[in-house]
Amino acid sequence: MTIRVVLADDETMIRAGVKAILGTEPSIEVVAEGANGHEAVELVRSHRPDVVLLDIRMPGLDGLAAAAEIRKVRPETAVVMLTTFGEDAYVARALSSGANGFLLKASDPRELIAAVRAVADGAAYLSPTVARQVINQLSGTAYARGEEARALLGQLTDREREVLALVGQGLSNAEIARRLHLVEGTVKSYVSTILTRLDAKNRVQAAILAYEAGLVDRDA
Repeated sequence: MTIRVVLADDETMIRAGVKAILGTEPSIEVVAEGANGHEAVELVRSHRPDVVLLDIRMPGLDGLAAAAEIRKVRPETAVVMLTTFGEDAYVARALSSGANGFLLKASDPRELIAAVRAVADGAAYLSPTVARQVINQLSGTAYARGEEARALLGQLTDREREVLALVGQGLSNAEIARRLHLVEGTVKSYVSTILTRLDAKNRVQAAILAYEAGLVDRDA
């Protein structure tokens, strides 16, 4: 199955480079591109892509605002923030806007392809460069630490906690299904229930709770 992608960045050279990298993968197709957040929202609305890549800093409607709007317009489309800015504040705001992934433009091209594949498959993706800072930054702000996180996870069944631990490791629904010998549709149902019970917007936020509750080894 071809993964359909919409790309939005106000720098023409960046768009050309990203499109060229994704073009090396036969299973990925950039179906449309824009130069600002408003265009990104409209392109997602009209093309209904699997994934949208958004630069954070764009004129008019920026990537953060566009991500939030896209989550309303088409929640099925996975959002990956692609930016040169790796500060904690940008990462935290991107994830709170409903982004499924965060990737620095300076990352290895293979990371870009891996990110698109991961979020299209229902997983979250954080560049290894920023993954640890996300957990450290959000652990004491958007989410409760230690005991409070464990209390939240107390709402989950043993199986749901098992699924959440694997979400925290970055596994997709298909990978979790194989690991637990379940049907992929069953895993999807588990993940949906987990997000609802934890009041998490997406898998990244749920994964952070998993780290805080100790379900996932921080040093793994």
